[in-house]
This record gives sequence, C-alpha cells and structure tokens, in this order.
Amino acid sequence: MSLVKVKEYFDGVDLGERVVEREQIGATVEQAAMSIGCAPERIAKTMSVFLDEQPTLIVMAGDAKIDNTKYKACFHQKAKMIPGELVETYIGHFPGAVCPFAINEGVRVYLDVSLKRFDIIYTAGGSLNSTIKLTLEELETHSTPAGWIDVCKGWFVN
Repeated sequence: MSLVKVKEYFDGVDLGERVVEREQIGATVEQAAMSIGCAPERIAKTMSVFLDEQPTLIVMAGDAKIDNTKYKACFHQKAKMIPGELVETYIGHFPGAVCPFAINEGVRVYLDVSLKRFDIIYTAGGSLNSTIKLTLEELETHSTPAGWIDVCKGWFVN
C-alpha cells in the first residue's frame, strides 16, 4: 500500500517515472547502492524517531550516522527511535521502505546537511524494492521539511 501511495503522489506531480521497482534492493545502504549502481552516500536513509512524542523523520546521507551530542544540542532531548513494529502505524511506511513522501498527517520531516553534498540522491519508495531518484531540490520540495538540521557524524565533504 505504501508504494501505491508514493507512486500516486509522484504521478500527481509528473515525476511518477522516477519511482522504480527493482528486482532486489537489499537491507543495507551498501546493498541498495550496489543494486542501484551509485555510491552508498547517495542513498538517503530515513530514520523514524519520536521528537517531543511526535513521529518525526530525519533524512540523512547513506554514510551519515546520528551524532547524539549534535542531536541533543539541536532538539534538547535524546534521540528516541520509533520501535520497528510501530513505524508503519506512526509514519505510514514500514521499516526498510520509509521515505519522506506520502506519509501520515502530522509527521514532521527534517533534512540533514549531510545530503547537501549531492545533486542527485536516491530514497526508498514505499516498498522494500522501490527507489526514487531525485535532485536535492526535488527532495526538499516534495518532502516539505520543517527545516535543515546538522545532527549527523561520519560523513565528509568530497
């Protein structure tokens, strides 16, 4: 159902052809990158967290990891992941298929600055075997983020 909602959304903005179903993606950023044929850092991974008890998505580059110190400085609380079995209920997509599009009403989205290195990125598309190729500008437009944040570590400007 998630893939259908994502595809309908992108069909509605004339970008439906960007939602691609693949034979296999993989469970990790590295496997997804290999399947797509891109560098792992260009995979935009989406983390599902509770922020002030509200479901929130943080989209970051594939080589980035949450930095607890930066996260706490930004949001004034520790990162609290949404338990896997509750992600679909709160977000509208199940783990491994989470993307910042066609999500439940009231879910906030933040984009991490680790993504700003790239002109093109790939997100999940609402299923375990779908992806969406977007420019950074398109990601920002269609994810309607609450803002850009700097809460990650482990990535470097190329």
